[in-house]
Amino acid sequence: MTLKFHWFLPTNGGDGRQVVGGGHGVSAGAAGRPASVSYLGQVARAAEDLGFEAALTPTGAWCEDAWLSTAMLSQVSERLKFLVAFRPGLTSPFLAAQMAGTFQNLTGGRLLLNVVTGGESHEQRMFGDFLDKEARYARCDEFLDIVRALWRRETVTFEGEHLRVQDAVLDQVPDPVPEIYFGGSSAAAGTVAARHADVYLTWGEPPAAVREKLDAIRKRAADEGREVRFGIRMHTITRDTSDEAWAEADRLLAGIDPARHREGAGRPAPQRVRGPAPDARPAPGRHGPPRGPPERLGRRRPGPRRRRHRAGRQPRGGRRPDRGVRRPRDRRVH
Repeated sequence: MTLKFHWFLPTNGGDGRQVVGGGHGVSAGAAGRPASVSYLGQVARAAEDLGFEAALTPTGAWCEDAWLSTAMLSQVSERLKFLVAFRPGLTSPFLAAQMAGTFQNLTGGRLLLNVVTGGESHEQRMFGDFLDKEARYARCDEFLDIVRALWRRETVTFEGEHLRVQDAVLDQVPDPVPEIYFGGSSAAAGTVAARHADVYLTWGEPPAAVREKLDAIRKRAADEGREVRFGIRMHTITRDTSDEAWAEADRLLAGIDPARHREGAGRPAPQRVRGPAPDARPAPGRHGPPRGPPERLGRRRPGPRRRRHRAGRQPRGGRRPDRGVRRPRDRRVH
């Protein structure tokens, strides 16, 4: 069995000195170091120099857009692949297939795709997606049916419960076709993973729970005539000794406002195993700043400018300060 190791690009900011909120029901917290092409480029180059195959780039309202970020970072790195996370309900399947083809062909095959069916419901609604969880997985299944067919150079006419295309033919077919990484613990997620995933992802859960989940996905994939590989997602704290690592974990936890992690209530506390930790080289972007000009590493982006309006004048964009956004009376799509 060959193991592959991926790193993580902090496009929501941060450098490992504190927990950065955002996603999974946690409000965004101070990042410490803002995301920038200069900083993320240093992380990407350090990761590829240390032998990591790829870097996961997150998706959501709390971080920079993964497609645009990695497209820019591909120009300041050489070999590192980018595991681009994206949500299939927020773009059309044809456009997503085309974007993947363009990215893959212009970077020399450095794209992997992490299909994220959805996030928190309130965040999905921010993007204009009002489907519930089960419906999102059904739509994701249709989405990947269409995308896979386009990548096979088929002329696609499809009419499903959620998606519809007619006589779709893709010219920008990716070469090679990017592998699809997919995660989810529900029955609906297992159905989509068995049919479409090249790599099924799980969190760093207790070994027995992970084994049970992987066995179930392996069986469901076999029922579809497919084989699936597996990956596990976790963040690590590396120090010279176990005591030093746990001291750092305690420091990180002490800096979190309990009101910001209520979703963790009821979960068992992690089991502490004392003992010597194996030596490890410092990981990129996690323990101190990467190499680079110091005047660029600590630079913060300026805050947004506020526009003042004179009394009696309507600002740009058709918005009145005292009345909020004016809604159109009737907009119909024909």
